[in-house]
Amino acid sequence: MAKTKTGRYAQVVKKGGPLELVTREVPEPGPGQVRVRVQACGVCHSDAVTMYGVFPIDYPRVPGHEVVGTVDAVGEGVTQWKAGQRVGIGWYGGHCGKCEPCRRGDHICCVILQIPGISYDGGYADYVVAPAMALAAMPDSLSGVEAGPLLCAGLTTFNAIRNSGARPPDVVAVLGMGGLGHLGVQYAAKMGYTTVAIARGADKAKFAHELGAHYYIDNAAQDVAAELQKLGGARSIIATVTDADAMSSSIGGLGHQGNLVILGIPSEPLKVPAVPLVMQKRAVVGWPSGTSIDSEDTLKFSAITGVKALIEKYPLDKAPEAFERMMSGKARFRVVLEMGG
Repeated sequence: MAKTKTGRYAQVVKKGGPLELVTREVPEPGPGQVRVRVQACGVCHSDAVTMYGVFPIDYPRVPGHEVVGTVDAVGEGVTQWKAGQRVGIGWYGGHCGKCEPCRRGDHICCVILQIPGISYDGGYADYVVAPAMALAAMPDSLSGVEAGPLLCAGLTTFNAIRNSGARPPDVVAVLGMGGLGHLGVQYAAKMGYTTVAIARGADKAKFAHELGAHYYIDNAAQDVAAELQKLGGARSIIATVTDADAMSSSIGGLGHQGNLVILGIPSEPLKVPAVPLVMQKRAVVGWPSGTSIDSEDTLKFSAITGVKALIEKYPLDKAPEAFERMMSGKARFRVVLEMGG
């Protein structure tokens, strides 16, 4: 009789926690599914959705949607992936193919989008079973811990910038220099945009320039809109913060047909003046990550250009501490679980 394969899983027991490490039997992949042996998994603020039950969730549930690993087994009908291939899985975990966004080819907006760590068990574990459509090929030059944050924070900023309507060398401003923003500044600069970093405090200027920013605006001491207008106005402002007032005050810095692209989700509504939007065809829009092929583009671009997340590493058995570190806002800038073994 074959020995049952077991693995470690850091699961949220019920709404509100706790997050506990257990050993469980490793499931076999079903038709159209792939089992991945996890090497690393980023700890994202969106994992709080699982911890606190923001979406309907069947508990216990294993969080994690910044998953990097190798294909361990494939289910019936899977021909595009082979055992041993390095792959990643991001926020996109599969789509229905039946709703209007899916029928129009906009799979990341599927109304019943599958999300690893929410719809099914995610990457705070030794193994993940996911739909084959959710997997992205991984460049050999990226390590697991390097690639993890690129599958959510990286993908979201990279995809938002390249779909914002801006064209190099247009002015692209990145509002916030945290987990998403420090990647957004790198991507905008590497893509050839005139890159402006916006954050609080003059002390962040040096770091912003090290990331590639051509200009830095201290929104604690300067008028963001006025400073952007001195540069001719921003074609796109990529808002990675969760501060509605900071977003609202930046709108006046948009140029002709400029877009404020919202990635962070504030708890308060934005204040949007209508006249400037109407007179200069400006817009306020949102951007929701990307699909597995977008993940591949992000990873390839990052590998080629040297974009990297600043990370803090924790072993899987320290998952509760890693989650608390991420939630504290003190991490610089992304937390990653490394599985070992």
